[in-house]
Amino acid sequence: MIREDIQVVFDQDPAARSKFEVVLTYSGLHAIWAHRVAHACYNKKLFFLARCISQVSRFFTGIEIHPGARIGRRFFIDHGMGVVIGETCEIGNDVTIFQGVTLGGTGKEKGKRHPTLKDNVLVATGAKVLGSIEIGENSKVGAGSVVLHDVPDNSTVVGIPGKVVVQNGVKVKKDLDHHNLPDPVSDAIKVMEDQLEALSEQVEDLKRRSGDNDN
Repeated sequence: MIREDIQVVFDQDPAARSKFEVVLTYSGLHAIWAHRVAHACYNKKLFFLARCISQVSRFFTGIEIHPGARIGRRFFIDHGMGVVIGETCEIGNDVTIFQGVTLGGTGKEKGKRHPTLKDNVLVATGAKVLGSIEIGENSKVGAGSVVLHDVPDNSTVVGIPGKVVVQNGVKVKKDLDHHNLPDPVSDAIKVMEDQLEALSEQVEDLKRRSGDNDN
């Protein structure tokens, strides 16, 4: 598995030059190795020790992986600063995530409360995948997206909240007129303009009445 972990860095990151460099300088790799030790302690109910290992790893790598998370083989964290992976996360094989990704919960619910990422999933920079949901095989989550619902296999999801835009290589048609989207700011300004115009008419009417009375 250690050899696989090193090889996947070369497969995923063109900046990787040598095994020596990868082993010494890739924080994502260090976080994964530390998690394996912490997870083994967690499974033996050495919860305090497991948590200590995960916190030391977080301090040095900037990547927080709860020792209870279950992670498959060839997991790759690219530029991992700010990554958070919750306790009940389940991550399959050949999964890639980038910096700033959160695989978290949505509240104080008990039991399975974090996402499941199936094989060959990619989660791009800054994306948030929240709740006990499932991201299907070979699916991609776009940068900055917030995903709150299940994503089918072979899909691409983007936006806040996340919406499937491509599935099985075909664009998903949405009932949304993109050139005629509501603009709440413009609508509010229009309401204010209408009110000012009505007030202006009332003032002019009062002026006319006052002039008529003077005459």
